[in-house]
Amino acid sequence: MSDKIVHTSDNAFDADVLQNSKAVLLDFWAEWCGPCKQIGPALEELAAEMDGKVKIAKVDVDSNPNTAAAMGVRGIPALFIFKDGQVVSNRAGAAPKAALQDPRFPALTPEELERHRPEIAAIVHAVKPARSA
Repeated sequence: MSDKIVHTSDNAFDADVLQNSKAVLLDFWAEWCGPCKQIGPALEELAAEMDGKVKIAKVDVDSNPNTAAAMGVRGIPALFIFKDGQVVSNRAGAAPKAALQDPRFPALTPEELERHRPEIAAIVHAVKPARSA
């Protein structure tokens, strides 16, 4: 397991995610969840590739049910992107690595976005915007 992925908890969620100065990709998962295990390698790769730009965090929903409930997680895996403590996008279900590279990540440079242009069409369909309360 990558040392670049933060395993956060109900108690540490605020500090690890909401108060983080970087964009955060948060994965709600469980050990028994097959699709969660399926996206694990892609998250590991993203954590290495985007180290210093984006924080990758995981929440085990079995051990930390309060955070999952507060975020309205009803199925896993559930992925949320936070910037400045706010959800900027979310999606439920497993996705390929390309779909996890959301073009709305403020940490990506124009050059990085251009390099990923072929995936952008798939990303737009794969990542739905967060709904306002």
